[in-house]
Amino acid sequence: MEIIAYFASAFIGISLGLIGGGGSILTVPVMVYLFGVNPLLATSYSLFIVGTTSLVGAYNNFRKGLVNVKTALLFGMSSITTVFLIRKFVIPAIPQHLINLGDFEVTENIMTMVLFAILMLAASIAMIRDKKIIDPEIAATKPVNLPKLLLYGIGIGIATGLLGAGGGFLLIPTLVLLVGMPMKEAVGTSLLIIALNSLIGFAGDLGHFQIDWFFLLKISAIASVGIFAGGYLNKRINSNKLKKGFGWFVLIMGCYILIKEIFLKN
Repeated sequence: MEIIAYFASAFIGISLGLIGGGGSILTVPVMVYLFGVNPLLATSYSLFIVGTTSLVGAYNNFRKGLVNVKTALLFGMSSITTVFLIRKFVIPAIPQHLINLGDFEVTENIMTMVLFAILMLAASIAMIRDKKIIDPEIAATKPVNLPKLLLYGIGIGIATGLLGAGGGFLLIPTLVLLVGMPMKEAVGTSLLIIALNSLIGFAGDLGHFQIDWFFLLKISAIASVGIFAGGYLNKRINSNKLKKGFGWFVLIMGCYILIKEIFLKN
């Protein structure tokens, strides 16, 4: 099981390198079901692992001129603030026991995993449908809708703050459609936004959790190696087909988590 867990950790980075997202969707289930980490702590670990890995990928894309730093900071104004506030003030205030539904006790851990599974289902549908994104040159002729951009940032910040998910599957279409950014630049820019959101969100966790730094740095290093492998494979594999296949995998995992947390709890 441990070997599978470490392989899955590498795949977190590989998915980020291949399709610019998806890594955070895997991190929490890997932490919870393969490493046995508490779900709430797993969301914190996910922020650090995904943030560190995405930062490595963003730097690699920045050297190629595929990161729009100005857009990342503009978009990040709302998302980063939202993530930090949620991790600093909202997460510590959530009680362990939430509600009883008959004989079924809804705890903080169960709710975290159920919400994460719902996010996985939404992400999988977005990847499987693979809608054709309009030509960025056409999108670029439209003025940037700043209020909508900030609103999207808040929405992604809420998902990242509550669940430790970077939201790459939401970021890339947003950057292409609202900003008119070319796809490759959108992937690189999304990695920088994910890195900023995740690492600043993790900073909001400091003092709330007892962090196993050796374990966290080890998994982050493995995932960071994976992102280079993903970037290498990206040049040789049809990323659209891979994205759709990954979407089906995420869909199955999301359904499994829902069944496990709701119907198979003792």
